[in-house]
Amino acid sequence: MSSTLWEYPSQHYDAYVDERGQVVRAGRTMQGDKDYAGATPSWVVWQLLTRYTRPGDTVLDPMCGSGTTLDVCADLKRKGIGFDLNPQRPDIQHADARDLPLDDASVDFAFVDPPYSTHIKYSDDPHCIGRLDASPDAPDEGAAYFEAMSGVIAEIDRVLKPRRYMALYVSDSWRKRRGEPGQGGGVFMAIGFALFSLLSDRFTPVDIISVVRHNAKLDKPNWRKAAEEGNFFLRGFNYLFIMKKT
Repeated sequence: MSSTLWEYPSQHYDAYVDERGQVVRAGRTMQGDKDYAGATPSWVVWQLLTRYTRPGDTVLDPMCGSGTTLDVCADLKRKGIGFDLNPQRPDIQHADARDLPLDDASVDFAFVDPPYSTHIKYSDDPHCIGRLDASPDAPDEGAAYFEAMSGVIAEIDRVLKPRRYMALYVSDSWRKRRGEPGQGGGVFMAIGFALFSLLSDRFTPVDIISVVRHNAKLDKPNWRKAAEEGNFFLRGFNYLFIMKKT
């Protein structure tokens, strides 16, 4: 891609849209698990690795989910290392992204797709960052979530080699507010801007990519009707922050 607007028809990079407008899988492989809630689009990782890494490089994903990054690494002949508090398969190691069993300056690239507040339940582990509310309506106004993510970013900084790159894929969030009448329809969480600020404390910004989200829910009439009646916007894109360690 040569622009800062990325739009693809499918989560996987070996799919295309045919003349009828249907998504067709051209290959027989799949990166990660299509049924995993919050799965990272594999073409995002593919674009990053083809631009910022070379064959043989070590690529870290400290919140590896269903293993999408590891599968892309295998396709591109990179050495993928994945960690997660709730490993979904044997090649993902169990570890907290804030405390990785890796040496300082030992990886060539890092990619992270963190929880966007509490909208998806990833695990029952009490250390899971996905259990932390990033909302200004939370008792701590989201402080615990952003403190935890600051720890993740610090750990990436520790293990990343100098003059190498990392990327963070994230979305803002909106949640319907529950409470007394007159308190407003919902609360907006500008998670992207806050994480960009935390990243900028440690890394040099390279660019910000807007990735269009092809989520089937966005086209459902009931979702659109709810957004219109509640006067809120459905989330239509993700941020992709690209940073360099200098």
